[in-house]
Amino acid sequence: MTQTIKNIAIIGSTGSIGTQTLDIARQCPDRFKVTVLAAGTRVNDLIEQARIHRPALAIIADQSKYAELRDALSPLGIATAAGAKAIADAMERDDFSTVVTATVGYSGLEPTIRAIRAGKDIALANKETLVVAGELIDRLLSASASRILPVDSEHSAIYQCLVGEDPATVDRLIITASGGPFRNHTKEQLADVTVADALRHPNWSMGNKITIDSATMMNKAFEIIEARWLFGLEADRIEPVVHPQSIIHSMVQFCDGAVKAQLGIPDMHLPIRYALGDATRIDSHERRLRIEDYAALTFFRPDMSKFPCLGLAYTALEHGGTAACAINAANEVAVAAFLAGRIRFTDIYQVIEQTRMATTFVPAPGYDDYVAVNSEARAKADEIIKTL
Repeated sequence: MTQTIKNIAIIGSTGSIGTQTLDIARQCPDRFKVTVLAAGTRVNDLIEQARIHRPALAIIADQSKYAELRDALSPLGIATAAGAKAIADAMERDDFSTVVTATVGYSGLEPTIRAIRAGKDIALANKETLVVAGELIDRLLSASASRILPVDSEHSAIYQCLVGEDPATVDRLIITASGGPFRNHTKEQLADVTVADALRHPNWSMGNKITIDSATMMNKAFEIIEARWLFGLEADRIEPVVHPQSIIHSMVQFCDGAVKAQLGIPDMHLPIRYALGDATRIDSHERRLRIEDYAALTFFRPDMSKFPCLGLAYTALEHGGTAACAINAANEVAVAAFLAGRIRFTDIYQVIEQTRMATTFVPAPGYDDYVAVNSEARAKADEIIKTL
């Protein structure tokens, strides 16, 4: 039987998830064809990707780099465009059925909304989409043929554990966390950590922003919020647990006490492949997990006083509305400031919490409210950073 080729678009193609998605497309040319590539600023990487994969369209978000992209790809017959609007508009094209949203941060929201309205399936790696506007995305999905297929390793693990199970029998979701580079630090030691320290993740190779989010455990807060919208459970039934080996990617406990877990080496190819394959298994030659190589798998509760960003998940879900939108915006600004050496590691939480308290709260937001609150929170976070 001939395998139907699935056409895909990749937003954030030059980042970690994007490049690994292209690895899979290259390994499986009989299953996947890349028709749209979009990147933020890395125009040379985008040009090289386009030369290899020959998409119909390549887009660079940074408009100042458009001429370079156009001049390199036009002779190859590849259409080019630039800017955030061009990326969002591309979601309505009819030459792909699935979009991999691999961007980091708020920038993934509008393209995802446009893709849902166009009926595309979404392999979602941009957790901020559901963090910022989970209620809106939930409503849009209910009126669309779109499906969200989670790419985050934790949510993919839960998704896999739920296959064949009655959702009514789920007791709780257990989201595992590596604990990041500072899991063994004291609260006092965190005041003096450097950017280089924070970027030294023990298990995963990721971009700078998400690596800092792992160090503060803000990424786990976002994953709790994301899980609430993906799987429809209330916050008090979603729990984080620190698992330093990063072998169990998450677990589901059921009403009879049974726990199902998904295990694998720390490698994003597996969840990406599972999402692209519509929750079916695709052969892989990646390194296999050998459980006998691990003398012990350990777990412990995270220290909320040492990692206060983790508690913001429950704050955001308790308040609802635009609370998570403000938290996400403040976090993006605070992480950028930390990476630039403008604030200390421990200031990140202070910036976020002060921004949340100072930003307009909209209890029942529409899209325009999210846009306005995002802008307001970023401005307020900048003001707070200047006082530190």
